[in-house]
This record gives sequence, structure tokens and C-alpha cells, in this order.
Amino acid sequence: MQDLLSSFVVFLVALPLCMGIAIACGVAPGLGIITGIIGGIVVGSMGGCQLQVSGPAAGLVVILSDMLHEHGLEKLGAIVIVAGSLQMVGGVLGLAHWFRAVTPAIINGMLAGIGVLLFAGQFHLMVDDTSKGSGINNLLSIPGAIMKAISPDAAKSHEEAAFLGLATIIILLLWNKFAPKKLKKVPSFLVAIGIVSVIAAVGHFPVRYVDISANLLSNVRFPDANTLQYLMDKNVILSGLEVAFIASAETLLTATALDKIHKGQRTNYDRELTAQGVGNFICGLLGVLPMTGVMVRSGVNVAAGAKTRLSSILHGVWLLLFVSAMPFALKWIPVSSLAALLVYTGCKLVDRKAIKDLSKFGKSEVVIYVITVCLIVSVDLLTGVLAGIALSICKLVYTFTRLEMKVGYDEKTNRTSLKLAGAATFLNLPKLADCLEKIRPDTELHVHLDALDYIDHACLDLLMNLDKQMKGTGGSLVIDWSTLGTVFRDRRKTPREGGSREFRHPVEPQPTAAAVTDGQTAQASAEPATPAAAESQSVPPAPTAIDPNTTMSETAVTEPVAETPKSPATAAASRNDSL
Repeated sequence: MQDLLSSFVVFLVALPLCMGIAIACGVAPGLGIITGIIGGIVVGSMGGCQLQVSGPAAGLVVILSDMLHEHGLEKLGAIVIVAGSLQMVGGVLGLAHWFRAVTPAIINGMLAGIGVLLFAGQFHLMVDDTSKGSGINNLLSIPGAIMKAISPDAAKSHEEAAFLGLATIIILLLWNKFAPKKLKKVPSFLVAIGIVSVIAAVGHFPVRYVDISANLLSNVRFPDANTLQYLMDKNVILSGLEVAFIASAETLLTATALDKIHKGQRTNYDRELTAQGVGNFICGLLGVLPMTGVMVRSGVNVAAGAKTRLSSILHGVWLLLFVSAMPFALKWIPVSSLAALLVYTGCKLVDRKAIKDLSKFGKSEVVIYVITVCLIVSVDLLTGVLAGIALSICKLVYTFTRLEMKVGYDEKTNRTSLKLAGAATFLNLPKLADCLEKIRPDTELHVHLDALDYIDHACLDLLMNLDKQMKGTGGSLVIDWSTLGTVFRDRRKTPREGGSREFRHPVEPQPTAAAVTDGQTAQASAEPATPAAAESQSVPPAPTAIDPNTTMSETAVTEPVAETPKSPATAAASRNDSL
């Protein structure tokens, strides 16, 4: 019963969105509704994310508009067939998790860029004007559209359309914020569209209304003799690849987000990608819009109390029954109101918190985000995403090839400090070795690792050998290993347990040590330990890998000088850049 009720709520949200997205792409509303039906019945039945709802997505409006302008409606089916085929192959080969490897800066930048383009393009439709082509032109011509909306013209309907569009957005905002608790489950999209449609009908507003055919099958374009030729077209294949990438990324991101807000079965990503491919392949055969897993409808599905995939399946059934039995009811909906829904959606895609969150991981992430957005808006979506990926790769290469070393010496205490920052890898081994060779062998050397992002086996082995060498020349080596773990806790803003203390390596035999077990530090006595005590105390070698999720004391771990660890594995501590 709960799935039945939630499916009806999702249907009420999906219906206007399917039509609005189709109109935004420049095609008949029926093409979006058919996609929603396939997404519900087909993908809902076999998908790997039980509570995810699939259908035409606002994130694809921008690229589909450009593709339809370039290739025409007759090639849409071939493009979607290519996209679906690539998704099926990716799912079967287990490639779904690779789409999750894209950095948050690129994903947020892609969504923000799509949001800006969606807002700019649909703003003109909201005032019964026409899109100006490119994203830049749409943005620059918004002031002109506003002037049309506020300048009465008896021969045109810009003023009335703008009123209906603005009313739609205001109702959305007010309902989301002030709706009574008992009515919260009623979708704000439905409330806004319903009220505005009544206002337009009662006031006989001379605006554009939804034009939908009574025969849903009249929107279908089955493959013909030219389809095979289109499938061999290089530009069609590239367009299909672009659709597959964006659709897959949006689908899997939505699935990941859903897993965080429900307690049901977790997502099988490969199965979900395969199901999306099957759905898009069928959409291509029918010549309708491609689909993705969409967050708005999926979130409504979870909020309405859905428990199984039956809710998604039934929402597709309700779409089919409604447009088959009552298509005339849709003709009362103003186009400007549907465009306003997408203007609102575009604004929501631009996450204002993204820059703040990304800045916690360095300015480079913000730069990648901004460049991705700017190129998507000024050039095209594919260029922006590829540029973001290229910048991320450059950042990765820079991060793992940069090693900064600062050496300081205090003559009074005969103490030398070496501060390492960046990544200590085998690529920087000659540089690190040269620096260590210049340090006095009889000094007390303190190596600071708190600014180190990564250290590999080669550099770790060099430091361990240096420990043995300095002991033979009257020196000592002090390394605070716990600072590697501190890097992660600082990133997560976890309160520090106490000040960091260093226990020095004694130059004389019988070292002192502190053993770290289960988040507790057993500090060694400052007095030289007896051989018997040393045998009875478990002193593990330096931790070769520090898990960022492991709770550790801030007290330093002192390594024995008398005996170098026999074969330390890899000591690595790398920052987690995912948000």
C-alpha cells in the first residue's frame, strides 16, 4: 500500500517535468512522457537502485538542444541507441564505478554549468520568448527578456507569461517553506502547476499552452533505412558518447545520494548502469528522449515512503494510463509555467555551498570548478568536462611530484629540523637523499611529517637507513609518526586529544618506545629498559600505513634506534579529496 501511494505522488511530480524537459529540448511533450514511461516500467523493473526513478532529466536539456539543432530530430533515435549501447557494455564489463572516480570539483562544476545554461535558456521560454541559441547569448539577452516582460504590448503575451512563470516560482518557494505538515507530501511542483493553470484558465491568458497529441504513438519514430547509416556517422557516435557519459554520471551520483537517505538495499552500480542502457536503447528505437536517474523524482519517492521498486514501476504505469485516457487535461497547462519549473531547477543545480566545501581542499579545486563552469557556459558541456578532467590530472601529477624541504639548524642545541611538505615518492628520492647528505651526521635530526601528503616505500626506507647511520656517528633521528594520522583528523575538524609530544631516540643502547594499539598509546618509561622488560613489552615497528578513519593518540611514537625494522612495507597517508 505504501508503494502504491508513493508511486502516485511520484507520478504527479514526473508528469509536468517530463513535458517541461521535452519542450525545453524543442520537441513534442509526448517524447518526454514516453521516456518517463519506459524509465518507470522497464528500468524500474531491472535497475540496481530500487528506489531510484528514471526519466528525462534537466541535466540533458542543454546537450540535447544543441544536438537536435545540429543533427535534427531524425538522428535523435540513433544518438540515443549509441548512448544506450555504451551504457549496457559499461555495465556488463563492470565499469560503473569508474564514473564515480570523477573529482567532486568536476561534478559540481558540470552541474553548476548545466544549471546556468538551463536557467538562461528557460528564462526566455518563461516569458513566451525564444531561446537565443548559445548559452552566452541567452545570458546576455536576459535583460532584454525582462524588458519585454515589464513592457505591456497588446500584440504579444510576454507580460502575462512572465506573470504566470513568476507566480509558479513563488508558489514553489512558499509551499516548500510554509506548507502545513499534513500536506508536505503533496509535491510543490503539482501545487504550483495546478494553481497557475487555474489562474490562466479563469483569466483567459493569451499565452502558449501545452500542445500534446491525443495519440501518444504519433510521437514515436521507429528505425528506418537511414538509421543504420546514421549509426555509422562519426558525429552521431560522438554525440552518443557524450549523452552516455553525462547520463551515467548523473544516474550513479543520484544512486549514491539515495543510498545516504534510505536504509534499504544498497545500489548495485553495474546493474543500474546496464538497466539504464537497456532503457535508453529502447528509447532510441522509439526515437524519444534519453533518460537518467533523476534526483528530484527519486527524492520524492523516498520521502513519500517507498519501500521497493514497485513504486517506480507503478509511476510509469500511471503516466501511461493518464496520457492514454486524459491527454486533453494537459492542454490547460501554460508553457511558461513548465519553463519556470526548469528555471527553478537550474538555480538548484548551482550549489552555492560547493565552492566553500571545495576550498577546504585547496584553491586548486576551486580553480578547476570555476574553469569547468566557465567553459561549459561559454563553449559547450563536453569541452568544459574534458578541461576539468585534464586540470585534475595535471593537479594529480603536480601533487605527486612536488616535495618541499625546509632545513633549520640550532647551533646551541645541535638540533636540526627537516620539514617535508608535498609527496615523498621515488621520483623525489634523489632530491631527498641529497638534502639528507648535507645534514651534519652528529646532529639531533627532527623530521616533521605533518605537511606531508604521501610517503612511499622508497623514501621511508631512506629515512629508516638514515636512522641507523646517524646512530653510528653520534647523532639521532626523531620522527613523529602520529602526525601522518593527524593530517586526516585536521581535515575532518576532529578535536585534538592533546598536544603532540616527541620521545627522542637515545644514543645509548636500550631504546624507549610507545606502542599504539586500538587507539591507545602505552608510553615507555624514560628510564633505560632492561632486556627482560624489553622482551616482555610488545613493541611493533613503525606503522607502515595509517588509516585516516582510525582514532589515534596525538602522542608521538618513538622508533628504536638499536634495531632498524627489518622490512617495512609501504608507509602511506594520502588525503581523501572526496567530499
